[in-house]
Amino acid sequence: MRIARSLLAACVLALAVATPAAASTPIAKKLGFTCPFPLIGLQKLDVEIKASFTVPSAPGGTFTTGDLAVAVTVPDKSARGLALVGAASIEGTASAGVTLANGSLTLPLSLPLTVAKTAVPASGPFTTNAAGSVPPVRLPNAGRTTLTIGNFSTRLTPKKADGSYTGLGSFTSDCTLDPGQDPVLLSFDLGGTASHDYGVTGSTTLKTLAATAPVTGSFAVPAFGPAFDRTRAEFKVLGFVPGTADLQFTPDGPQTGELRDGGFVAHAKLALAVPQVTLFGLPVGDAGCRASAPVPVDLTTGTGFALASGGPVSGTYTIPPLTGCGAFTAYLSSLVQGEGNTFALTLTAR
Repeated sequence: MRIARSLLAACVLALAVATPAAASTPIAKKLGFTCPFPLIGLQKLDVEIKASFTVPSAPGGTFTTGDLAVAVTVPDKSARGLALVGAASIEGTASAGVTLANGSLTLPLSLPLTVAKTAVPASGPFTTNAAGSVPPVRLPNAGRTTLTIGNFSTRLTPKKADGSYTGLGSFTSDCTLDPGQDPVLLSFDLGGTASHDYGVTGSTTLKTLAATAPVTGSFAVPAFGPAFDRTRAEFKVLGFVPGTADLQFTPDGPQTGELRDGGFVAHAKLALAVPQVTLFGLPVGDAGCRASAPVPVDLTTGTGFALASGGPVSGTYTIPPLTGCGAFTAYLSSLVQGEGNTFALTLTAR
């Protein structure tokens, strides 16, 4: 029974750690173990593990386990052996050993369980139940994540009807997984390999111009590659001279970022072209007008963001001086360049 308990504990932990399913997903798994018992020798135990768990959506998050229930079926021969020494009930503890591999991390774990006091029949199989708490476990790495069952140990105490000990006292039983069963409870890729594609809506605000332009396009994770459509900002110089500025943000070289706490931070490096500027409806800049250096911006997910569905993303950036704008380069640069510009975007999974 202790063995079964250990097995149960290990299974539960494995489920909690490795399952790539949705939050609050119920899991049920059956495994067979062989355990040595006093007087009657090796016995086979069937263990059923049930639990629900919440799994992080990205590396760096934690998983939790709840509703853990372990049922161990004890065979008739074991019941007869316990009854032979006068046992009316049995109780105890268990310790399950499992190995968690998360990317480059290999972590041996031990999960304690309490075996509830259970009545022992004179004959026939009976079922015991075990319970234990599973602490949250942080999964720091992207990549292949597996949880494998190792050794299990139980310490059981059969008692007589009056609560006194039998001749067996308390005994320890070390159990092994029956051959022909897969010791890996769960195996999956956490982050790193799953890709997400989003549609983008929102706006960018140009502080110096006191103007806002709509932003549309797409965004990919984990490539962290923005693909923004050309947009137009409308503004007024000196409060009354109407003007427009076309803006085109494009990636400048490889883009980087990190998955973090269920979202991400994208370290975007953008080239900014300003292919058309007008004042009073007349063009005043050359088609080659652009920022003289890349525009770095950290695009960070906000409250309510989920990789599976999307959500808010924002960032602040500085526009360097313009170049290639023709005779009005210095003037147009003075209108656009400066810090405190922002992106306020919404990403929608598609």
